[in-house]
Amino acid sequence: MPGGTYSRKYTNSGDGPTEEADPASVSPFRLDKYLVTVGRFRQFASAWSNGTGWTPPAGSGKHTSLNGGQGLANSGSHGSYEPGWVLSDDIKIALPSTGLECGSDQITWTASPTGLENSPVNCVNWWTADAFCIWDGGFLPSEAEFGYVAAGGSQQREYPWGSAEPGTRNQYAIYNCYYPNAASICSAITALAPVGTTTLGAGLWNQLDLAGEVYEWTLDWYAPYVDPCTDCAYLAPSPTRAMRGGGVFQSIVLPSSERNDVPPTEQSPDLGFRCARSP
Repeated sequence: MPGGTYSRKYTNSGDGPTEEADPASVSPFRLDKYLVTVGRFRQFASAWSNGTGWTPPAGSGKHTSLNGGQGLANSGSHGSYEPGWVLSDDIKIALPSTGLECGSDQITWTASPTGLENSPVNCVNWWTADAFCIWDGGFLPSEAEFGYVAAGGSQQREYPWGSAEPGTRNQYAIYNCYYPNAASICSAITALAPVGTTTLGAGLWNQLDLAGEVYEWTLDWYAPYVDPCTDCAYLAPSPTRAMRGGGVFQSIVLPSSERNDVPPTEQSPDLGFRCARSP
């Protein structure tokens, strides 16, 4: 993606974006086209080997192309930058697991390959998502970066694909239990489509599933936007982390400007991630 400036808050009318606020500027970077799948995650799980194999090096996972290698500016603490991976967080890496929310009918991960290898991996906590992206040569996108791509940059798109309503036919987004055949109640295993199914929902730079399918972890802790924001992320600890994109069970959170938050320990059936990379 080319760098640029956009408004993190905005609404849309028939004539385009309105009530724009909280501008952010981002430098060029890359964002993966697809969500991380069960099959891709399986390779990471093998390398990590339940904590006896690979773990992230200290300080890894920064946007090293920025600020002389220091990474993103920390909008939650003036004058500081990304800390990168903290070794004491190694013990927080975990395989997707069943629990109160991720029951056996909700978790896409299986110990051995099944027919869900192309489904998005879900029920993954924040540290595990961050560690995967570092292992894969990238990093979690900042909330400003994710929002920039979802909005189509300065186009300030209502949805990642434009202004067309998402509808109920699974053409633009996987949401509200409409996939594969509309149901009032669904499980993640049956209602999450193989990644990239909704080809009409591609964003300006061709990323798929930026809205719907699963919410996506971002780098930031959740807080009110701080202005100005130039290659920034909110990195001062708070109770929750920011997530974007909307999930399979949701019907009203698909617009590109929407944001949500959960604790970093959260493992939910409608929560996954994708990675970003240096340009």
